[in-house]
Amino acid sequence: MKNNLFTKTKPDENKMKEFEQNVKINMKRAYFTALGFTGSHESALELSQEAFIRAYKNYNKFNPDRKFFTWYYKILKNLCLNFIRDSKKYNNVSFLDSTDNLPANSTPQQDLERDETGKLVQEALLKLNFEDREIIILKEFQGLSYKEISELLNLPEGTVMSKLFYARKKLLKLLKGVL
Repeated sequence: MKNNLFTKTKPDENKMKEFEQNVKINMKRAYFTALGFTGSHESALELSQEAFIRAYKNYNKFNPDRKFFTWYYKILKNLCLNFIRDSKKYNNVSFLDSTDNLPANSTPQQDLERDETGKLVQEALLKLNFEDREIIILKEFQGLSYKEISELLNLPEGTVMSKLFYARKKLLKLLKGVL
């Protein structure tokens, strides 16, 4: 028998293709989720890749009746929590730098103002506790619905709405003096 990292838990060929498809679909989302939690480009890449490796090793435990990202998210979240606990430091890398939704006809002045605002929002987000930051990232940056957040966090939708309301209030308080 070959000495392979995945020997004991390697899924069959169809499961492997299914897993690869799930990785392709969720790779960007996983990266930006980790980036939101850690604030570091390098850490986000490393943590999202490590979470995919762990997901692969345990793919035989995945229930195909559930959404892949919901299952994967728990692995990623735990890795991010461990990283934050262990490092207690953040790099100044902006996770708000997505150029997907930028206006095509913006001026350099508008770009500069948007960058400055993004940095201020990032700094404020990183000052929030993990739970508040998590719920804001899931709703505002990942664009998830209350129902999807409810499934990811295993909370009733009403609790998600309430937690989001209070997290936004905390963020607004942090931004009040700077914006």
